[in-house]
Amino acid sequence: MNSAFQIIQTQIDNGTLHAAAIQVQRGDRVTRQAFGKATLDSMFLLGSITKPFTAVAIMILVDRGQLKLSDPAVKYLPEFSDGARKDITIEQLLTHTSGLPDQLENNAELRAKHAPLSEFVKGAVRTPLLFAPGTKYHYQSMGILLAAEIVERVAKTALPKFLNEHVFSPLGMSHTVLGLGKFQKSDMEPMQTEHAAPEAGGGDPNAKAWDWNSDYWRNLAAPWGGGHSTVGDMTIFLRSLLHPEGKVLREESARLMIADYTPTLEAHRGIGFMVGPEGFGKHCSARTFGHSGSTGTLAWADPATDTSFVLLTALPKNVSGDLILHPVADAVSAS
Repeated sequence: MNSAFQIIQTQIDNGTLHAAAIQVQRGDRVTRQAFGKATLDSMFLLGSITKPFTAVAIMILVDRGQLKLSDPAVKYLPEFSDGARKDITIEQLLTHTSGLPDQLENNAELRAKHAPLSEFVKGAVRTPLLFAPGTKYHYQSMGILLAAEIVERVAKTALPKFLNEHVFSPLGMSHTVLGLGKFQKSDMEPMQTEHAAPEAGGGDPNAKAWDWNSDYWRNLAAPWGGGHSTVGDMTIFLRSLLHPEGKVLREESARLMIADYTPTLEAHRGIGFMVGPEGFGKHCSARTFGHSGSTGTLAWADPATDTSFVLLTALPKNVSGDLILHPVADAVSAS
């Protein structure tokens, strides 16, 4: 573990990384450390690690018998009916096989004008499909957005409130929230946005009003990337799926989330999760599940070794991936 910590500390010392926190648990043994400006209780912008939260919300409704993964999305989104859209299932929205794009063509314009999520939904319903549903894999935040819209319509509750009441609170994740909720932006670690991805402002000074650090984005509660959490809370979340106790999902449903739904496609996906070792540690087993985030975050759990790994940083993934996230995960999975 010391070698993993040294990788992070080196980037802190040379000024590349401003803040990070890590928590690794193997069985009952927990190791954690904060670096730079962060503390162990620091709340980081999760980026796409938010996506599994949305997927869990769907599975709660599956457990209640209010929908099925095999249901066509149009059953709950009547306006999503043009052409092949009527064939897209909820499962395909969550496994990135729907044919929807990752972001809308006018993503930056919507963010620049501080559009509400409802405008993104309208765009996602109309945007052209990239391929016939179910035939290919293409990472798509807009599919997660429509899954979130289905949750809100079926549950008649805003997704941030639904997650707080039915996921975060039951699990004791007291410092996890979609959007800001009861917290303030000052409670969150600021992102090093000069290295941000193009769709998040790309370090453009003209994007200050809508980039990852803006009031707009932190409050938007984007179901594909707007969650905030700590390493401790994310460890609780991962381990609730490693060892489901029925607090949130039935054990069978928890197991279904981390199964491989795309065994013949280029990427292996569960319900809202990446599955298999690729993208995690080199020594992880094929049963590993988790997610990464473009905000410089990585979280996974390996049932084969009862290991959970959470590394949250302030440095976007396009920089931190090769420098920090993957080397640290490789070192931990090998230990």
